[in-house]
Amino acid sequence: MRAKPRSVFYLNPPPCTRSGNHSVSLTTAIAIYFIIWWTVLFAVLPFGVRSQEESGAVAPGTDPGAPAIPKLWRKLVWTTVAASVVFALCVVVYAHRLVTLDGLAALLGMAR
Repeated sequence: MRAKPRSVFYLNPPPCTRSGNHSVSLTTAIAIYFIIWWTVLFAVLPFGVRSQEESGAVAPGTDPGAPAIPKLWRKLVWTTVAASVVFALCVVVYAHRLVTLDGLAALLGMAR
């Protein structure tokens, strides 16, 4: 029984490595999703925030710029939805090879 060959990334891959299964391990996919989720969370956090000063009810001992009603559960749901869409787009781009290292090198004007 032969061992399955491991995927190797080349800038100019030889013809023998251009076809076949180029899947990502589950651990790598989870790590990429987590990074995307965390990045999207920081993008979503400021949406719809009203400060205590803007709402007119500043709690004693807090910063007037602190959110009055942060609505964190709603933001976590929206973060998960947005991160899932971004992750799905990344999977499609990777699976169909819509962006390659050669294409990026040509776009940046690097020698091939």
